[in-house]
Amino acid sequence: MTTLQTVRYQNLGWEVAADIYFPADFDETKKYPAIVSTHPIGSCKEQTAGKTYASALAAEGFIVLVHDASFQGDSGGFPRFIEDPAIRVSDIRFAVDYLQSRSYVDPDRIGAIGVCGGGAYTIHAGITDHRIKALTSITGVNYGRLIREGFAQFQPQVLAKQIADMRTEQAMGTKRSISDLLPESVDSAKSAGISDIDVLEATEYYKTARGQKPNGATSQLMSFTGSAMGWDAFTNAETLLTQPLMVVVGSKPGGFGAYRDGWEIYSRAASDKKQIFVAEGWSHYDLYDKAEPVALAMAQVGPFFKEHL
Repeated sequence: MTTLQTVRYQNLGWEVAADIYFPADFDETKKYPAIVSTHPIGSCKEQTAGKTYASALAAEGFIVLVHDASFQGDSGGFPRFIEDPAIRVSDIRFAVDYLQSRSYVDPDRIGAIGVCGGGAYTIHAGITDHRIKALTSITGVNYGRLIREGFAQFQPQVLAKQIADMRTEQAMGTKRSISDLLPESVDSAKSAGISDIDVLEATEYYKTARGQKPNGATSQLMSFTGSAMGWDAFTNAETLLTQPLMVVVGSKPGGFGAYRDGWEIYSRAASDKKQIFVAEGWSHYDLYDKAEPVALAMAQVGPFFKEHL
């Protein structure tokens, strides 16, 4: 059985909270390969990135660190609920720093995995941080593309103006407003005419006992998303993403776009060793925690990390 330790370490001007998952036979006198696990947008370390994938990888013999994003969960940073891609990627770098400082981690055998938005953040981190020796994206979503398309209802210039207006109003004293990214329930979503599989299944995961956690707030300070409008997870992948890469997606496409993003980064990456695995018959949120699709994913991911770390 894996064991878990909660730690805090310094980020830029605040501390990050993280859980470290250890293999059952952990011996602090030995050196282990280690993996940084990054949670989805609006999620936290106790949900899929931790409970599902960190625990499974620890059972395979890896040290796995899963952190709360800056400004979210138990990590520091203010204002709360900022989702800034550059800082999310910086969080991964600080997690690598921390692992490298542990006596029981082999600093030359550190990998990274991420789920949903965390998958694309992981890829972006790996493009320029080659301390990360192998990368896995689980149903990864390019947040920059998503905010320009789905979040903006395919009117990015309109959303950019709205964000600018919100920042101006708040600078003049208007109270900051935190947005919930999801409907209150699946029933309320359907009543509102929402039919997209990703929105409905996200609501079922985050808003019910299945995946609900106190810090999995699915909330965001939209006035601080301006930087995301011009961000792209896959910039320079053709030149700099040379590490071994594993991409996992479900075959059922949804509005968040993981299926298309998975194939895009698989085709663009400069990696000589890259794989894409499509979990046939399963969706984006099935891969968060459902036993059968997670087992299918881990049957690929476990051997991948064992080979390359």
